Amino acid sequence: MNLEEWILEFRQSVSSNAESSDRFPEDVFTEEAVNIIMAAGEAEDFHLCSYKARGMKVNAYNISSDGDCVDLFVTCRDESTPPGRISNAEVEKYFEWLRGFLSTCLQSNLRLKLEESAPEWEAAHDIHHHRDQITRARLYLITDAIAREQSISDQSIGDIKLTHHLWDINRLHRVSTSGSAVAAIEIDFQSDFEGHLTCLGTASQDGEYATYLGFLPATLLVRIYEKYGPRLLERNVRTFLQSRGKINQGIRNSILKEPARFLAYNNGLSATADEVRFAQNEGGVCFLTHVKSLQIVNGGQTTASLYTAWKKDKADISNILVQIKLTCPSDPASIDILAPKISQYANTQNKVNTADFSANDPYHLAMEKLSRSIWAPAPAGSNILTKWFYERARGAYMDAIGRAPTEAKKKEFKIQHPPHQKFTKTDLAKAENTWGQHPNLVCLGAEKNFVEFTERLREQPTMPDELAFRSLVAKLILFRTTERVVQAQAFGGYRAQIVTYTLAWISHQTGQRLELDPIWQEQGLSEELKEVIAKVAEQAHYHLVHNAGGRNVTEWAKREECWVGFRKTEISVKIPMRKSGTNGEVKTPVGILIDPGHPVLLLGGAGWKSLAAWAKETGNLQSWQRSLAYSVGRVLTDRKQPSEKQLQHATRILEESSRLGFKI
Repeated sequence: MNLEEWILEFRQSVSSNAESSDRFPEDVFTEEAVNIIMAAGEAEDFHLCSYKARGMKVNAYNISSDGDCVDLFVTCRDESTPPGRISNAEVEKYFEWLRGFLSTCLQSNLRLKLEESAPEWEAAHDIHHHRDQITRARLYLITDAIAREQSISDQSIGDIKLTHHLWDINRLHRVSTSGSAVAAIEIDFQSDFEGHLTCLGTASQDGEYATYLGFLPATLLVRIYEKYGPRLLERNVRTFLQSRGKINQGIRNSILKEPARFLAYNNGLSATADEVRFAQNEGGVCFLTHVKSLQIVNGGQTTASLYTAWKKDKADISNILVQIKLTCPSDPASIDILAPKISQYANTQNKVNTADFSANDPYHLAMEKLSRSIWAPAPAGSNILTKWFYERARGAYMDAIGRAPTEAKKKEFKIQHPPHQKFTKTDLAKAENTWGQHPNLVCLGAEKNFVEFTERLREQPTMPDELAFRSLVAKLILFRTTERVVQAQAFGGYRAQIVTYTLAWISHQTGQRLELDPIWQEQGLSEELKEVIAKVAEQAHYHLVHNAGGRNVTEWAKREECWVGFRKTEISVKIPMRKSGTNGEVKTPVGILIDPGHPVLLLGGAGWKSLAAWAKETGNLQSWQRSLAYSVGRVLTDRKQPSEKQLQHATRILEESSRLGFKI
């Protein structure tokens, strides 16, 4: 899709999403643009916080999980057709606004002057709270105008190093339509870092790839990481490591206390590249001089630990070497399949055997296939059938429009696939983790929540079918409609937290028996359900704000104890529910050697059969667990004793089902 076509589609998408969600177009534009930047691996996450005052403007922010780096985003919308130009003076003005906001947050308690429920209060609070930890700040200017090529010199605020990143409409278009998830990193070791990498190489027997082994000076590694940051790390694995654990203390201790033994203790790095170049010295020793599309797919903990020790602890790492295995495939297109497997099999330093988090995971491939074939019912007042478009790979929606051969076909595609019915992997994860009653995980942010969802998917593998797809769409409609309901209630802030807590409470209260099929059939919610949502949202807002106990509300919402407390809240509402598939009198068995007060026995035979039916209706538990639940019900109905193993499994099944709100 050329620039003009892409801009038209991008702006229409922003307008459509703003209208359907009752949000400001500038917020939606910022969200869409930052998602593109994140897909390029140039940012990790973001939180919207539109704020403008004298000498300051900011539209979104994020602080890295270790508190070391703050990202600030500011938006400049031009909206002219064709796109206008933004002058160098304007570019500098917007960056100056970001620097002004950052400086004010660091040096004064700006949050005291702001409304506590406003998103900008959270930004000011978080930056001020982490002021002693922050060593880097990345400032992003996003604009739908065209900027001139220019070099923006880096600056500092105290000890904090500032880097400036200009994303104009040309750059957004290039990244969105390039088909590459991560912008290529190209390094010339000699000219960029006055160094080189000594290594040995060998090709695989089938010629599929070549592998190079070498020793990388730690001083060179941290300088590369300082320049490229998270872009060095394969995106999904990077997010996994950052959200799942702290800096490995064992690695840190070896850096600070036993640097001479670091090479012996550490497993080193596994990396990939599209292209490498070499040189030889007079003695015939081979040096790696140039590498293109470098990605560290395993060794994020090592890299981050070295950087932290060097930057924050002022550790002497001049004598530390890091072993590196660099894999270069003969076909660069195979890297998306090869890299996650290298990470999965090479990762031995962390507890988790990393799953394939890429868009090529079978679950996502199946979901994409379903989204292309299943027609959604026409909503009331319309006779047009549409589809919900699952954007497995970012940019796929616009790419599909661009491939349409004529303007008439483009129009037809957009009628069949309305922009507001497009959803991404992070949208899917938010809906599923909310319905799965993990609102505290959803509050971690889109990317980190997606990682948590993927990890749960790895632990309980499943393949979606048509029923699962229809249920997912119903949950998406629930989520998006709840966003609009909460927006209209004008709480002033915490919309994202209120939405997920509201729906998680409803999911728990109904034991996930809320009628989802009517939502799919009507492609919307009944007025009765909207009223229920509004009442629950009021209580969710009250709980989040008044039970934080002086803590940051956004951080409080991320804690499981926050959800556990709200889950127990009693709210007088009547929720339309499916009827249980099994009815019957619950009898407590007698004559059993196990303690008759054991919860498994107290549920009774009919109760366990009811639980099995509930699990089947709602898609909860694995098939063997549903089968075991029914078997336990049959055993108890026959007034027999469950085996010890059955009792152990049944106890865990009952705990999980109760957590999800199962009731007789």
